[in-house]
Order: sequence, then structure tokens, then C-alpha cells
Amino acid sequence: MLSSPIVAAALFTLASSVHGLLVPRASATSSPPPVPLVTNPVEIAMKLKAQPSSNDRLQALLADSQGNLLTGEALRQLTVFDFNNQAEASGAKGGSLLLATVDNFPILEELGIAAGVSIVEPCGLNIPHTHPRANEMLIVTEGILDTGFVQENGFNTVVETQLGTLQATVFPMGSLHFQQNPTCSEAMFVAALNNEDPGRSDMATTFWMLPSDVVDAALGFPHSIGGKNINQWRSSLPVNLAAGIDSCLQACGLTSEE
Repeated sequence: MLSSPIVAAALFTLASSVHGLLVPRASATSSPPPVPLVTNPVEIAMKLKAQPSSNDRLQALLADSQGNLLTGEALRQLTVFDFNNQAEASGAKGGSLLLATVDNFPILEELGIAAGVSIVEPCGLNIPHTHPRANEMLIVTEGILDTGFVQENGFNTVVETQLGTLQATVFPMGSLHFQQNPTCSEAMFVAALNNEDPGRSDMATTFWMLPSDVVDAALGFPHSIGGKNINQWRSSLPVNLAAGIDSCLQACGLTSEE
């Protein structure tokens, strides 16, 4: 669960390091050099899965063929995850998100934790999504975020809140949740998840992959949806979220095409 000392410690350490980038400390020295992402995580993960114990996994990951501990950049690449490697996903708008999981940070194998760092641009929205295998604790390290989640059938309400710098909230495993920056300045958050392979399913993306007749029936719209009638379709959806995002774009002098 999220109260696990391991997850709590990971979240505190990660949040402190990111916040340290935002608030320089008097004793700070020059920043260490950047660390590239591991280039062969699948190969490494397969080797680690074959090991019977935690010590064996660390030995297989962090030692050379003679059993000596790696040194220098070779060791650093396998033990340090650099969230400065932020990049927008192809076609994405509104910010960037980098998630450290067993897929790109093999040392997480069998540790039961993952973490993410996101920079959310003005009016940016981290679209509604779920993590099928993990609870999430999210802490804002810069700016303001509006957040909310919807739980499974039977808990028929939306849990919404607003977070400021160094404030946190949780999203239960499987819940549909979002984060949105309601301001004209960048925001940043750190997320901790209690599974090294939390997974992510974006509601809109996965829903629209279903057969068209299923989508039409589920939405109650037997007619096609396109550029000419998208506003008519939007008018039938809940207004509060769309209106909030639209009003932010207008207040910041932005448009939905930017």
C-alpha cells in the first residue's frame, strides 16, 4: 500500500531532489553530469528475472563478469535515473511526463515501486487515465494543479481537489484520474507508485479503439462525430471540465490549437 516505508521514502527523496532543482541551496555545488537512459532494459530485465534472490539480482546487474562492482559511468547509469530526460510524447500537447519503471530502470525489478516527474504547461491537462496495477501518490513541486478521480461503480462521485506547492493527494489503483494546470505558469509534479510495472491506460485512447458501433451505442450517439459537429457533440458532455480548460486558455491568451 502507499503507506509502505519504501514508497514513502522513495517519494520523499524524489520530491526533495526535484524541489532542490527549483530552490537552490547555499551548499549546492555544480550539478552532476546527465545520465542517459539504459539502452537495453529488456535484455537486462530478462537476466534479472532469472536470479533467485535480491542479492543475486544486484550482483547480476551491478557487477562485471569477474564479480567486481562496476564503477564510474557504468555504475551510475544503472543506479541513477535522470528525470531531466523529459520529452513530449509524439503528438502530445500540454507538457511532458517521464516515468521510471522496470522497463527503463531495471534496478526496480521486484522492488514494487515506480515514479514519475511531469512538467505541465499553462492550461495543460494530463488526460484521464488509470494505472491498472498501482496506487499513486502525487506531490506538486511547483505551481498549482487541479486533480480528480472517479472510482469504480458504486462510488458514484468525482473526488476533486486543488494542490499547491509541496501538497499531495492519492489516486487508488484502477481509478480514472487526471491533473490539470489551471494557471498561466508551468507546474511540476512527482508521482510515486507501488508497483515497478504500474501500467497506464488513457481513457479516450482506449475507448475509441473499440468497434465504432460499440462506441456509438455507449455514447448514445448513433450519428457520426466529425469536425463539423464536434461542438454539438461536446455540448452533450459534462461541461465543467471542458469549460475550465477553455476558460484557462482564454485567460492565458492561448488557443486549443497551440
